[in-house]
Amino acid sequence: MSQTIGISVGDSLPKMDFKIMGEDGPDTLTYADLFEGKKVVLFALPGAFTRTCTATHLPGYLENLEVLKSRGVDEVAVLSVNDVFVMDAWAKSTNGAGKIHYLADGALEFTKAIGADIDLGVAGFGIRSKRLSMIVDNGVVTSLNIEETPGTAVTSGVATILEQL
Repeated sequence: MSQTIGISVGDSLPKMDFKIMGEDGPDTLTYADLFEGKKVVLFALPGAFTRTCTATHLPGYLENLEVLKSRGVDEVAVLSVNDVFVMDAWAKSTNGAGKIHYLADGALEFTKAIGADIDLGVAGFGIRSKRLSMIVDNGVVTSLNIEETPGTAVTSGVATILEQL
């Protein structure tokens, strides 16, 4: 059974801004600065510092950043339902700070707006984001991959995105 979320290929992403850590503390990355006139790989995951997210999902994107850029990707961003301080610590601990955008969605505003929220309370996580990846061209979703199997990052991993570019 295929999983779905509230957006599909061909849809525009909601015009929402994102929380990031700036040089002087929490800051905002606007929708326009991230998406307008750009090809962006955006991937979302249940939580920073969690096993699959840290050991499997994120590393592939960091390791293949130059390949992604050579195939026309302007920006790569990871989104999680953690706060900006957790995302900043995760960026630093994974050596990804300054390489990709670590987007904090602590209030689940973006996650709920695209219909990617999932209740993982049974595992002690609460409401989180489904694991997914997408290619976004000038704000429009051109490819969307939703992970089918919990604890894996295959469908939403970088290898799938590379095949789609």
